[in-house]
Amino acid sequence: MESMKSPFKGIIKDVRGRTACYKDDWVSGLCSGLRILAPTFYIFFASALPVIAFGEQLSRDTDGSLSTVETLASTAICGIIHSILGGQPLLILGVAEPTVIMYTYLYNFSKGREELGQKLFLAWAGWVCVWTALLLVLLAICNAATIIFKFTRIAGELFGMLISVLFIQEAVRGVVSEFNIPKDESSKLEKYQFQWRYANGLLSVIFSLGVLFTALKSRRARSWRYGTGWIRGFIADYGVPLMVVLWTALSYVRPSEVPSGVPRRVHVPLLSDAESVHHWTVIKFRSLQTAGFISSAVGLLLLRDMGKVPLTYIFAALIPAVMIAGLYFFDHSVASQMAQQKEFNLKNPSAYHYDVLLLGFMTLICGLLGLPPSNGVLPQSPMHTKSLAVLRRQLIRKKMVKSAKECIGQKASNSEIYGRMHAVFLEMDAPSPDVSVHMELENLKQAVMKSDDEEDAKKKFDPEKHIDAYLPVRVNEQRMSNLIQSILVGVSMCALPLIKRIPTSVLWGYFAYMAIDSLPGNQFWERMLLLFITPSRRYKVLEGVHASFVEVVPFKQIAIFTIFQFFYLLICFGVTWIPIAGILFPLPFFLLIGIRQRILPKLFQPNHLQELDADEYEEIAGAPARSRSLSLMEREPLDVDSEKSEDDFYDAEILDEMTTNRGELKLRTQSFKEDRLHQARNTYPL
Repeated sequence: MESMKSPFKGIIKDVRGRTACYKDDWVSGLCSGLRILAPTFYIFFASALPVIAFGEQLSRDTDGSLSTVETLASTAICGIIHSILGGQPLLILGVAEPTVIMYTYLYNFSKGREELGQKLFLAWAGWVCVWTALLLVLLAICNAATIIFKFTRIAGELFGMLISVLFIQEAVRGVVSEFNIPKDESSKLEKYQFQWRYANGLLSVIFSLGVLFTALKSRRARSWRYGTGWIRGFIADYGVPLMVVLWTALSYVRPSEVPSGVPRRVHVPLLSDAESVHHWTVIKFRSLQTAGFISSAVGLLLLRDMGKVPLTYIFAALIPAVMIAGLYFFDHSVASQMAQQKEFNLKNPSAYHYDVLLLGFMTLICGLLGLPPSNGVLPQSPMHTKSLAVLRRQLIRKKMVKSAKECIGQKASNSEIYGRMHAVFLEMDAPSPDVSVHMELENLKQAVMKSDDEEDAKKKFDPEKHIDAYLPVRVNEQRMSNLIQSILVGVSMCALPLIKRIPTSVLWGYFAYMAIDSLPGNQFWERMLLLFITPSRRYKVLEGVHASFVEVVPFKQIAIFTIFQFFYLLICFGVTWIPIAGILFPLPFFLLIGIRQRILPKLFQPNHLQELDADEYEEIAGAPARSRSLSLMEREPLDVDSEKSEDDFYDAEILDEMTTNRGELKLRTQSFKEDRLHQARNTYPL
């Protein structure tokens, strides 16, 4: 309530903070040179593929009223606007699954009303966007972004799990539909005869499972034993789009006797088609003389189609707008929060309030253009930050190693070597010395100084081999990569003839991939798996890397908390199945704030609840395991005698270990109680 007494305070603070570093955002991007293209193309493919898949889903759910053309256009327009005017340029925008769900509900409601119908669906959705934009602007003015921190891990992971379930549901529905005749199609066509429908269905199973399996394998390429670091990194970064291309190419390897419609392919209207042109004519204005509540002497400019929507439905649009505004506010702010986690050590300030304000204006623009709005997306936003962290580490590492080698060549003392490296780090990363910087480089200093005591020359500090273990995470904060990738998304609309060649079954496999790939790192999912481990085998969990709550919270409390989340997930999923009221599916997540604040503290001890609903993803290294520490500050230097090459410490591989699949940075410590392993063995013998 205090924040509402000072309207515009958050926006003004955000604008002042980001204005001070706006010039540096562009200079940093330009100074990166061609190196900026690697993270740019990486995030472009990570953004474009889901948008294409969501476009096909929208096309099916809205009977072609919206398609991939609109999802690509919205993502490009909003991405360009945000990269130039946005407060947090690391935030990636795109059409997401919640938007698809909401627009499906809007379409079903509109189609069932004679006053609206399919013809005025986009016009009515435009009014929904107008109300949504107004609500988002009000939220920004009232400093509502301060409450985003009340959405704790329990809400974020429940929402992520719901989206995963909906992805799986869409994948299954898609594969099943491949065995049936599409709506409004003639059963007399050869490709819809039973034998070809059955063949099409079997091919869809093969292609969807093929994409799922190969995409998951390529996603983890950096941990492969084979190939150089560059090859493994390339496959890990671009393997998923490559698998889509591969399975699309395989779909053309078929006998000539097979009808052209087998397998079925994505339906995308070209930019020149009437289906696409309709959207760009929505914003023609005309002057209408209004009566009643506005003087007839005043001419009001209304949109051509939006002016035809009955007044009752214009005000009724406020109901779904409340849900969509809340959903966008939550989704956008969480994505922004994930993109600027404190472990990334970003120097520039956040801009939550201003970004919500800008989101309101972008939602209005999309609504008037007949496009589904875009908002901040996961995991693309933290993936973008992580890719820029790799770039920044490479630049800093290169200069620090060069300066250290020069000192070694001059036979300088270890204190002089460290002093030179420290100066280079400050020159590249901070305008003036800071206490936190000295603390971050303390382990590096100790490693350099310790080598004075080593009699064996092989164990002396080698900057080329040892520095990776002590470099703190740094991010190249700039706007160029977001701007370029957004432009590429827009340019990809010119590739619609190629997109039309993708089999729909490949997209169903991609939906399944997005669902399964998002599960690792979700503690709700990990606790569900923990429930299925028999008591006699639970010590195995302590042997490997495990979440901190495993050692702190009693198993009974873990089970109760997990079962509560599971039933709450069922409630949220059940709401999505309600024909019209399903649009209220974000409501349970807002109610969860009160449940978390008022009810759960009465059921769980404070320290147990803090562990189960922690702000950070904290892991504990298993007692017997000697795995790499995910905290760069805690890494032990690499033994020079080891035959492992520098590729083993490839920057992207290190950051892959440090982050979950949803982009959340991990904190790993040693076991709180290493004797817990022995206790578990004695308590639960084999």
